[in-house]
Amino acid sequence: MMQPWFDAVRYAWIPGAMYGVAAGLLSGLVGVLAPRGRARSFVVRSWLMLWLAAVVLLVAGFIALAAGQPWGVWYALLCPGAIGTLVVGANTYTVVKTYRIVEERRLAAKDLL
Repeated sequence: MMQPWFDAVRYAWIPGAMYGVAAGLLSGLVGVLAPRGRARSFVVRSWLMLWLAAVVLLVAGFIALAAGQPWGVWYALLCPGAIGTLVVGANTYTVVKTYRIVEERRLAAKDLL
């Protein structure tokens, strides 16, 4: 059996907690900035980076599972990776669509003038 990548008893909470905090903070920024049409490139790029981080966690979890790592190691990587990939990936369209709607309203307001 391989050596565990990290001590699952002490450190298994860290990947999920860090990802969850990052997702919560960025979701708050999306909720405030997107309806106003502010910081579009920052928010969309950050959102895609958050999704990419989830995919990396997912792949690392599958690699740990295939390598025969203990349950606490692969589960700590696989769980936030799977949840993040699904939730952030599913909401990517909503984030981009919100910015698109704001831009359409802005253009319609210019047409009225």
